[in-house]
Amino acid sequence: MHKLKFAGIAAVLALGVAGCTQNINPTDVDRAAIGAATGATIAHVAGKDSSDVLKGAAAGAAAGAVCNDVGFCR
Repeated sequence: MHKLKFAGIAAVLALGVAGCTQNINPTDVDRAAIGAATGATIAHVAGKDSSDVLKGAAAGAAAGAVCNDVGFCR
């Protein structure tokens, strides 16, 4: 339960960081880096092992890179 609360806090903080990119017109690489950091942080805080942290980073990077293409973050 304690780790779940930290994962939620990490997700909220990551959204705050992602919001900071609104005025700088981020590229796909910028969004991928933010997504990778967010995915890895959430997996690590949730207590996953290192391979799951890498999977979280990869999933976050992919989501960040395509989020503007699907109209989620404009």
